[in-house]
Amino acid sequence: MKKLVVICVVVLFAPVGWAQSGAQLDTWAKEATINSFPMLYELLSIPNDALRSAEIALNVQWCERNFKDRGFITKRIATPKAPLLLAEKKHPGTQQTVLIYLQIDGQPVDPSRWFQESPYKPTLKKPTADGQWEAISWKKIKAYEDDWRVFARSASDAKGPVVMFLNAMDVLLRKKITPNYNIKVIMDFEEELGSPHLPEAVAANRELLKADQLVIFDGPKHRSGKPTLTFGARGISTIQLTTYGPVVPQHSGHFGNYVPNPALRLAKLLASMKDDQGRVTIPGFYDGITIDDKTKTLLAAFPHNEKEFMNTLQIGAVDKVGPNYQEAIQYPSLNIRGMQSGWINDKVRTIVPAWARAEIDVRLVLESEPERLIGLIRNHIEQQGYFVVDRKPTPKERTQHPKVATFTYEISYQSFRTNLNSKIGTWLRNALRRAFEEDPIRVRMSGGSIPISPFVNTLEIPAVTVPTVNRDNNQHSPNENIRLGDFRNGIKTILAVLTEKL
Repeated sequence: MKKLVVICVVVLFAPVGWAQSGAQLDTWAKEATINSFPMLYELLSIPNDALRSAEIALNVQWCERNFKDRGFITKRIATPKAPLLLAEKKHPGTQQTVLIYLQIDGQPVDPSRWFQESPYKPTLKKPTADGQWEAISWKKIKAYEDDWRVFARSASDAKGPVVMFLNAMDVLLRKKITPNYNIKVIMDFEEELGSPHLPEAVAANRELLKADQLVIFDGPKHRSGKPTLTFGARGISTIQLTTYGPVVPQHSGHFGNYVPNPALRLAKLLASMKDDQGRVTIPGFYDGITIDDKTKTLLAAFPHNEKEFMNTLQIGAVDKVGPNYQEAIQYPSLNIRGMQSGWINDKVRTIVPAWARAEIDVRLVLESEPERLIGLIRNHIEQQGYFVVDRKPTPKERTQHPKVATFTYEISYQSFRTNLNSKIGTWLRNALRRAFEEDPIRVRMSGGSIPISPFVNTLEIPAVTVPTVNRDNNQHSPNENIRLGDFRNGIKTILAVLTEKL
C-alpha cells in the first residue's frame, strides 16, 4: 500500500502596506494634502474660543461627525464644562492600543490685530520680497507652494494636526491598510484653559482610556523644520497678583509724591523675584534639580543657533538660567505674562491708579513640587512687607497694613518625561527615520506645557509628542498660521506612525 504524503503549504500573509518607503509615503501625503484643503477651511472657520461654550459645542459636533465618518466609535466624557471626546477604532487580531491626544480649542482673539477680515476666515498668503505676507485667492491653494501659509486661529495650535490625522486615516482606508494596534483618540476642548477638568476625568475613566502607549500630535517642530520627537513637557501653574493704592484713582498732580502708587510697587515686587540674568532669586526655587553629565551632553548637542535665534526675535541677549537653550528649560520658570494698571495710549489719564495686577505663569518640572513653588513665591511677597490675602481686601485690612496684595493661584498639571530609549521612543524614531530617511531630532523636554501628566501618572503609560507644524506659527498670537510644506509633511509623519509596526 502506498503511503499518502500530504504536504502542507503555509502561506504567511503580511498586512498590506507595512514598511512603506519614504517616497511612497510622500506620494500619498501629497495626494492627501490636496484632498484635505476643504476640510481644513471648514474646521478653521468654526470659532473655538475656549471661554465660549457655544463655540466649543460646534467643534465637538464637528469632531463627532468626522471621526464617525471614518469608522470610529465616539463617546463624550462629561466634565463640569466642555466634554472630552473619545473616538475608538479596534482592529481584529491586535494586542496593543495607542492613545492619541488632540487639542481642538483655541486662545481668544483680538480681530483688530489680525491682518485679514477675520481670524476665523482662513486666508491663504504668500511671502513677499520685503518679508511681508500677501493674501491670494483660496482657489489657488491646490497649486500651493511649500512656503505659502494659511492664516487662521488654531491653524497650528492645534486644528491643523487634527486635519492631518483625519486625512492620513483616509489614506489608510483607501489603501486598505490596517495598523497592527487599536486606536483611541482623546480630544481636549479645554486645553487653552489649562485642562482644569482633565485629571478628574481621566481618573474616573481609567478603563475607558486604557492604552499601552500615548502619542501627542501637538506643538511645533525644531526650527530647522526637521522631523522631531519630544519626550516630555513642563507642567504649568498660574498666579494672579494684585497690589493696591487708593480705593479710587487720584489726581497725580494733587497726590503724586504722597499717595503710594500700586503700579510702582508691583514693578518693584516683581523685579525682586529675578536677577538681571533672568534667574529666579527666591531661595529654594531650583532645589532638587540636578542634571548629570550624560544629560548635559545630550542637551548641549541639540541643534540651536543662538545668534540666528536672537536675530529672529530681535533681542540683544538671552537669559542665563542654563548655559544653553535646552538646559535652561529643564528648570521651572517664573514668567510675567501680562500686567495692567491705569490707562495708556489714547485713554491715558494723569492719575495715581487704584490697583495694579500681574498675571504670572510658573512652568513646572518633575523634580519640583507645584505647591512648594507657589508657597515660596507667596512667602517671598510676604517677606517684602505685604499683607497677603486670597480675595479682595476689606477696608479695614487696607487701612491697617501699609502694603496689601491679593494672591490667587491654580495648578493645572505637572510635567512629564519619557525615556528616549523606551519602546515608544524606538517605535516612533523608526517611523520617522523610514519616512524622512534621517534620524529625527530628539528633545528631552519642551519648554511649553500640554496636559499629558494625568494620562502618564493615572494610566501609567509612556508618552511622546510628535510635533508637525512650523515653529514660527504665531501660536496664541495674532496672525497664527501654518506653512503648507509643513502641513504636507505632517500628514506624511502621521502616515509613517500609522504604518509602523508596534
